Amino acid sequence: MERLIERARDALSDSYAPYSEYRVGAAIRTADGTVFTGCNIENANYSNSVHAEELAISKAVQAGHRAFDAIAVASSERDGVTPCGMCRQTLAEFCGDDLAIHCDEGDEHSTYTLGELLPNTITAAHLDR
Repeated sequence: MERLIERARDALSDSYAPYSEYRVGAAIRTADGTVFTGCNIENANYSNSVHAEELAISKAVQAGHRAFDAIAVASSERDGVTPCGMCRQTLAEFCGDDLAIHCDEGDEHSTYTLGELLPNTITAAHLDR
């Protein structure tokens, strides 16, 4: 888990955050142990910004992965940032409620499950109704 947080911290260096100056990095681990990273990429039109978690899972899915066991998220502030609601929903598309989410707090970290952070998730089953 420490290595996953380090990978998320490493991804911070690629962040493009000229507006908020709040850099975020993420590292998601696939079921086979492969790690993909992402960083936030801001846009002057904030709604077009890309979130670190979203970029990391997109890269993994593009590479053919569909099973994940953990993600780590780090910010330049080391403030224990958790994935936002949009990123939680994106994670829920590919991950179960038991996905471990490690949030960097500097010398320590908090760990949650996706189910804790996003109860009553919208799933493909809801579309069949």
